Amino acid sequence: MDGGPRVPEQRRPDSGATAAAEAGTEAEAGTVAEPQGLRFGVLGPVRAWHGEEALNMGSPQQRALLAALLLREGRTATAAELIDALWGAEPPSQALAALRTYASRLRKVLDPGVLVSESGGYAVRVPGDGALDLATAQDLAAAAEKARSTGDLGRARELLNRALGLWDGEPLAGVPGPYAQTQRVRLEEWRLGLLESRLDMDLEQGCHAEAVSELTALTAAHPLRERLRELLMLALYRSGRQAEALAVYADTRRLLAEELGVDPRPGLRELQQRILRADPALAEPSAPVVEPAVVRLRPAQLPASVPDFTGRNAFVSELSEVLSAASEAEGRVMAVSALAGIGGVGKTTLAVHVAHRARSAFPDGQLYVDLQGTGPRPAEPETVLGSFLRALGTADSALPDSLQERAALYRSALDGRRVLVLLDNAKDAAQVRPLLPGTEGCAALVTSRVRMVDLAGAHLIDLDVMSPDEALTLFTKIVGEERVAAERKAALDVVAACGFLPLAIRIAASRLAARRTWTVSVLAAKLADERRRLDELQAGDLAVKATFELGYGQLEPAQARAFRLLGLADGPDISLAAAAAALDLPVEDTEDLLESLVDTSLLESAAPGRYRLHDLVRLYARACAERDEQPPSEREAATSRLLDFYLATAAGVYAIERPGDRLVDHLEPTEYPGLVFDDRHGARDWLYTEAVCLLSCVRQSTRPDRLRRAVDLLWAVIDLAESGANSKEYEATGAAVRAAAQAHGDQRAEARALVTLANGHHMSGRFELADQEAAEAVRLAETADDPLPQCWASNMLGVIALYQSRHTAGERHLTRAIDSFRSAGDRPGEASALCNLSRIRLAMGRTESAVTLAQQGTYMYDDMGHALKGANGRYALGLALTQSGQHALAAERLQEALGVFRDSRQRLWEGMTLFRLAEVDLAVRRLAQAATKAESALALLRGIGGEWRRGNVLTALGRALLGIGQSGRAQVCWQEALTIFEALNAPEADEVRALLGPLSVA
Repeated sequence: MDGGPRVPEQRRPDSGATAAAEAGTEAEAGTVAEPQGLRFGVLGPVRAWHGEEALNMGSPQQRALLAALLLREGRTATAAELIDALWGAEPPSQALAALRTYASRLRKVLDPGVLVSESGGYAVRVPGDGALDLATAQDLAAAAEKARSTGDLGRARELLNRALGLWDGEPLAGVPGPYAQTQRVRLEEWRLGLLESRLDMDLEQGCHAEAVSELTALTAAHPLRERLRELLMLALYRSGRQAEALAVYADTRRLLAEELGVDPRPGLRELQQRILRADPALAEPSAPVVEPAVVRLRPAQLPASVPDFTGRNAFVSELSEVLSAASEAEGRVMAVSALAGIGGVGKTTLAVHVAHRARSAFPDGQLYVDLQGTGPRPAEPETVLGSFLRALGTADSALPDSLQERAALYRSALDGRRVLVLLDNAKDAAQVRPLLPGTEGCAALVTSRVRMVDLAGAHLIDLDVMSPDEALTLFTKIVGEERVAAERKAALDVVAACGFLPLAIRIAASRLAARRTWTVSVLAAKLADERRRLDELQAGDLAVKATFELGYGQLEPAQARAFRLLGLADGPDISLAAAAAALDLPVEDTEDLLESLVDTSLLESAAPGRYRLHDLVRLYARACAERDEQPPSEREAATSRLLDFYLATAAGVYAIERPGDRLVDHLEPTEYPGLVFDDRHGARDWLYTEAVCLLSCVRQSTRPDRLRRAVDLLWAVIDLAESGANSKEYEATGAAVRAAAQAHGDQRAEARALVTLANGHHMSGRFELADQEAAEAVRLAETADDPLPQCWASNMLGVIALYQSRHTAGERHLTRAIDSFRSAGDRPGEASALCNLSRIRLAMGRTESAVTLAQQGTYMYDDMGHALKGANGRYALGLALTQSGQHALAAERLQEALGVFRDSRQRLWEGMTLFRLAEVDLAVRRLAQAATKAESALALLRGIGGEWRRGNVLTALGRALLGIGQSGRAQVCWQEALTIFEALNAPEADEVRALLGPLSVA
């Protein structure tokens, strides 16, 4: 599209440039000052306010007069012009008198001097900028067009969204007269032009999937508007839906021929041909992004730079030049620099230092992550992308599940921004590639122990140890000039003994700085002794371990114990509360200890209240624990307390989310207490913040004496699987503990592990596997006399049977589950099984029973104050009400459920609820709304929920598309759904074949 839409013809002749500039400035600040005086609205009903007080504008004809004057923006309108505007060619005999009466009444309502009489006519003097919504929209649109012309698409989109947000329904709503009708048409056309311009920029910035839903609704409302069809084709094509994109063209061609007797315009025909050719240029935005986008969320995640950074001048200059080129080349460069070197050589310190120096060149933020490349479980790229996307402002509910989709969304989120990404401690290039911005104007710094020659386009830097002069300078900065100057040779011996490694030098110097009675020669002698005792080590690690020995040897006993025990935890970092549990100390004492370890450089402060060990230090700490922790049972006690802490806290979170649920009464007992939360939001935040540490603790706790607690912890954090954010890690952890339970012959633990696995596979649509696991869980739980897994697994077997259309079997499983939950006194479980039985009865055609059961389950949830599971009850009730024909009530219940699922970060259930709302819209023939909701459901369910659920949404989408005249797209959706159902051998395939039959004949 060439430029933005033209603004309406009526404009204040002297306000354009200034107002546009002011609008742009306000947009950049993110706020607009609210006028305190008189203001008017015409982009909806014609209204006026004085401050916040709405004024009475009188009869429709009186409002028609005000509208005619406002739309002239200060110019005088003659009485004849106004009579024609209000009544057209057939005015009443007393039109002039009526006009004067209307003007007189308006004067009494408006401020003095606003409505004036002059030259036999009238004018409204709008008091200043921002007093008329139309003028504000014009200013914002002009500023957006200017921003777009400079390539600043992010700001242009924000300005246009603000302009479009000023509309409040139909312009001049309820105002009679031919003039008002003409202006309504003009203003609506302008609004559509602004929408097209903003959607065009959405696609240029990679927001294809998000645009499909909106464009589907717009093409339904304006079926003959070819530009909207063109944008929809492009959005579908870029979303990987080529067949649907071509179907849009076929639908458009047929409609234009039937309605207007014409062919599509050349631009639409050309786009069709380019899609058929799979033109590579279509896959990329059509215009470069030059200026930084204005973003509301600006991450600043860089760790603090050390105040005594020393040397590395050549590397600092080299890296700074690369980053400077990225920021000064007007967005044409995406810089990647990869630093390689042995552990302790100072890669992270250098990268952080350079990143801080370059912050001003990346005003839209800096992202940081420790990829744990040298640890036993390097960070998964999809997990890191989830963290980055949240930091950039993406809601949890909008996060796709697959690595490819998260990477695509990440690149789209960075498009138009200047962001620096620091990827620290990478394992290899494969781990790094999905995390690179791939966006002009951004840059990435990567540190790793391996040289990333296979990272295409990267600027490679090999970081060696410090030069003797640099090493001595760093040592001097920490120890002090006076002490080093007196013993320069001894100081050189120290840094040489440290192998000129910055980490080793920093630890050794910190020990000397803390002991004023020591001389540098004493330190040199001690370090030499350590080297002689470590002659079996390789040269590269020799200096580091020798230095660790020196630093560790000088710790106070309490510090040394804390250092040893903290190294035993597998997580990437540890919270202060968790560390207090591992050390069995009060939080205040723990904080003092940890901060003192930070001062020795043996521990790092990852963030306020969180700490981590360098991977080399962690290995050394564990070796010290193996060697020095006496009695050895103290090591086991520390990790046991940590497991207790996590389990107790997770049980509390579970209880807040699911009040009355008996699971918390059937968990393994804990000796160490957990945290207590006042509300579900704080509890949920803890759960997702600690997700990686929780799952690491489970995997680390598979010994026989801890296995049951580990399995129970996994069960208590089951929301991690259902949210989609950590589903893969959760499933892998479940498989690990199940294998451990089998190896140890613990049937109780295995049954519980199988419940978690079956739940994960059920949520991902792998129903056969979930069915097998749930059945095995029932068998093992019966043998182990463990009632709770029997209840849960029976409930799950009923749901799976529903999905597989085995309704009689499903009814049997759910009836058993209800009896089991009642026997266990588990009312939330009973409510869950009742709601699931409602769905079975619904599938069996027993609608009245289905409604009753769903109502019963929902009432039970509400009685217990169970918000999240209550949303599941409302979901089931909404389905039953839909089938019973109570569509308004069904929509109310489903909307209530949707709000809770969004708030609880349950993306799977949010998507499924939108799908069910689309079914309600289909039932009452709100076809455009149904298509929009089904498209939104498809976007949310990308990568989660499995193919069966996707097939059902595609079926509903096809029905909606057929209803709004897009039969070609409907056919494509149904063909894809049929392919899914046939592959699954699902009975829904017959329904889809029946839908496709008439279209195939046509």
